Amino acid sequence: MTADRTIQGLAVAVVENGRLSFVQGYGLTSSVDGEPITAGTTFRWASLSKTVAGTLGARLAADGVLSLTEPVATFHTSLRLPANAERTLSVEQLLSQRSGLPKNAYDNRLESGEAPETLRRDLANVRPICAPSTCHSYQNVAFDAVSEVMAVAAHEPFEAQARERLFAPLGMTSATFGLASLTAAKHWAKPHRNGVAAPLLDTYYRLPAEAGVNTNILELAKWMQAQMGLAPAVLPAELVSTIQQARVRTDKPYGNTPFGRALEAPGYGLGMRSFVYKGHRLVGHSGAVTGYRATMMLDPITKTGIVMMWNSESNLPFRLQAEFFDLAYEAPFTDWLNLKAGATQTQSKPKGR
Repeated sequence: MTADRTIQGLAVAVVENGRLSFVQGYGLTSSVDGEPITAGTTFRWASLSKTVAGTLGARLAADGVLSLTEPVATFHTSLRLPANAERTLSVEQLLSQRSGLPKNAYDNRLESGEAPETLRRDLANVRPICAPSTCHSYQNVAFDAVSEVMAVAAHEPFEAQARERLFAPLGMTSATFGLASLTAAKHWAKPHRNGVAAPLLDTYYRLPAEAGVNTNILELAKWMQAQMGLAPAVLPAELVSTIQQARVRTDKPYGNTPFGRALEAPGYGLGMRSFVYKGHRLVGHSGAVTGYRATMMLDPITKTGIVMMWNSESNLPFRLQAEFFDLAYEAPFTDWLNLKAGATQTQSKPKGR
């Protein structure tokens, strides 16, 4: 797979029956004077960071710091919705992407450099696609209002709470937020597109709950193990169940592709996707920003899963998840990677990231 010229570097980790069974880096951190990708190479999580927001929200609710049923307006955030819907939209509904806004509302303006707080206030002028709480519509700008909710509720910045309540207890010592922390890492992967360097942008780092996290692959594997219920002192089983419970049906996360069509009953919980693959319930999330991709997919029953991060915009590694679970379930072989055809993969964001 790494022979594909659209893939610069890739880090993979596998957990089987709760135990880390495989960790490997492939390729280089940069197309110019790059170093080999290792287990210690830092990448961006992109929208996989949403799982941190959902998990922290559930943790704060369990600790009595906030209630997931409280309206977002209670916390005096910058979010304004059509018809003042922020007064009724709950924290749980925001975390499960049920704002009623059009998909990816105002991402274009964020990418043009406008401030997230300004954009969230301007969302009041957007025509909704459904009544709040009644449908799923994937958001970035609006979703990150949860960072303001948690900062107000706990009197501490979202990033500090994630480090203190989640990363530190889980032993995720390399987990950081933001562009400066990425480039300060001893060994970090540079962004690429179509085999050449891509610009290193801070656009979505300005939404810390949406796309702010950086780690190496080992620590993403620790995060996956925690989502399997293997860190009960930090995330007890009932809390994990709360996070992963699907609250709304969604479109297929990989669209009308063979892999997308194979994922049935897609749903969204607290910053966490779920679906059924060949009769097995899987949970996880993926992420995509300029020059980077990341994904996590796990079976919470068998405690088996795969995490990957790569510093390019190839979509090919996403399909490796299907091949992995076919092996795990001893299913008949399907050439998900299309290796026999040797097809060159097109570059685009996975649907809904």
